[in-house]
Amino acid sequence: MTQAADPAATLAARLAAQGKQALDLPDDLEQAIRDLKRERRALLLAHYYQESEVQDLADVVGDSLALARAAQKADCDVIAFCGVHFMAETAKILNPDKPVVVPDLEAGCSLADGCPPEAFAKFCAEHEGAAVLTYINSNAEVKAMSDLICTSSNAVKMVEHFKGRPLIFAPDRHLARFVAKEAGRDDLIIWQGACVVHELFSAQGLEKLRMQHPQAEVLAHPECDQAVLDQADFIASTSGIIQRACEDPKRVSIIATEDGIFHEIWKRAPEKKLIQAPGMDESCACNRCPYMRLNTLEKLYLCLRDLTPQVTVREDIRLKALAPIEKMLALS
Repeated sequence: MTQAADPAATLAARLAAQGKQALDLPDDLEQAIRDLKRERRALLLAHYYQESEVQDLADVVGDSLALARAAQKADCDVIAFCGVHFMAETAKILNPDKPVVVPDLEAGCSLADGCPPEAFAKFCAEHEGAAVLTYINSNAEVKAMSDLICTSSNAVKMVEHFKGRPLIFAPDRHLARFVAKEAGRDDLIIWQGACVVHELFSAQGLEKLRMQHPQAEVLAHPECDQAVLDQADFIASTSGIIQRACEDPKRVSIIATEDGIFHEIWKRAPEKKLIQAPGMDESCACNRCPYMRLNTLEKLYLCLRDLTPQVTVREDIRLKALAPIEKMLALS
């Protein structure tokens, strides 16, 4: 059996290969992170898609809505955010006077990257008079152009606040399609973005898997393609899927979302049998978010130690983005 690489040694080797001085990392990274959290009075927030060892060190583990709420109520001197960039931006928007540090600034999001502010501004101008409901998986500049923000767990409810008004929904087309159906809105003006993880689940592969496990329940995230959602027994946000899976620990669940949630499910229901829905390419772990997994224990330790890299949001953008975020939190 191949022995797992030591995280500290791996980072040191990578730095040495880049011609940089290897960092003096502690032998026990997890304890060192706990110590730094206490010394810095840091609040560590982590998304369910993070590696299990990162989740176990976090003060709050949750989906986008839960983490936004935690950031809003933060009683700390520093926020360390283990997620992707737009999540840390949201924390900074809600906490302008606190440093918000992230393990890796390159931890982005295909949805946010696929909706650049300049192009979105032009899109909105082409639909003058329409309200703008933006999925939280977007950058601060796009949030600043929005009337209201939503998450996958409250998107249907947020749409209902725009009855009788033309409505732009961005940036996820699959979530928009699901929300339109649930809210009875066939007139949404949809930005055509998609999540590189959820879009890669294979409907054909899922059909074969269901035949092999006829008693299993298929749980899917609404960012998945319609052909996958058509086979789902239950469609919900990340937290909704976790809750559903834990309700019946004896029943097998086929999960069509990032497998980082398995850790939380097994913490609550250790006996639960979980099967990851197959991706289109069986030769890779394509349904594991490459951005979320950029955050490692080594990088988390360094960002807490050095208080860098920090996430910043320009003040005029922050104030414009703050209003729709706070409105969402009040309405949720």
